[in-house]
Amino acid sequence: MHIKKLLTSCLVTITFFSKAQQITPTADQIKLYTPEWFGERSSDGRPKVTDKFLNRLRNVSMEEAWGYLRNKGYQNQYENEWTVMRPDSVMVGRVVTAQYMPLRPDVDKIIKDKGKTEGRIGGTNSWPIDVLKDGDVYVADSYGKIVDGTLIGDNLGNSIYAKSHRGVIFYGSVRDIEGLEEIKGFNAWIKGSDPSYIQQMMLTGINVPIRIGRATVLPGDIVLAKKTGTIFIPAPFVEDLVLNAEFVGLRDDFGHLRLREGKYTPGQIDQQWTDEIKKDFLQWLDTQKNLPMTRKELDDYMKNRTW
Repeated sequence: MHIKKLLTSCLVTITFFSKAQQITPTADQIKLYTPEWFGERSSDGRPKVTDKFLNRLRNVSMEEAWGYLRNKGYQNQYENEWTVMRPDSVMVGRVVTAQYMPLRPDVDKIIKDKGKTEGRIGGTNSWPIDVLKDGDVYVADSYGKIVDGTLIGDNLGNSIYAKSHRGVIFYGSVRDIEGLEEIKGFNAWIKGSDPSYIQQMMLTGINVPIRIGRATVLPGDIVLAKKTGTIFIPAPFVEDLVLNAEFVGLRDDFGHLRLREGKYTPGQIDQQWTDEIKKDFLQWLDTQKNLPMTRKELDDYMKNRTW
């Protein structure tokens, strides 16, 4: 009797999983990951940080972004062990996530059957590409698999760039690396490349939370990718992070100038500024024609911060 109940329970669980499993969470479910975001969202529920701040984020150093997030209590957003296709290029974008796992036939069948009912076509490794929009970065956890773990080749790479005008970040591998290098503007942060094709792997979710090395990544995060690594920034922090980095840059420029002139000592510049130095800084700002932010943004930032 006990065994019969156990078997019945297992059948109920399998039936529930097969009926309820979603490849992509609904927009409302994705919104639950980011309750502190009050701005615009994409139709799929992901936060839509404005292009203005995405473009300005490109100029933020990895150290500034890392330090800001650590001060906010986010200590697991950075990964630096990558092979970078174009090391001298910077990539910034809104994250679309995908989760891959070693193949398990029963689960793979459920996923593929569900995909058919949703009208998805092609191999499952192409499904995340179908949801990409301009400004998105395709970020996938394929558990570091290189041989037989190649998520894309140059055909899918061309499709990715056509849709997103960005590239990919794969905790795994790609193939046709020479063909991918021919796609102007496309970039990739990967664990390696291999001539083999994808096998014994399955897609288990699109726009779900994933792990990328030592980082936890959510759909709608903003990624800053440079030759030194990748950092995944929660959307609600992006604007303040950018303004903070731009303000620190102005402070540094002013401080370096005054130190070279010998007007102040390092001790005066490195500690809380006196009212005299603050007044000098404000006067110096009035002479600057190419500020990284608008003067209103700068004034509002200084009004709300201790500097």
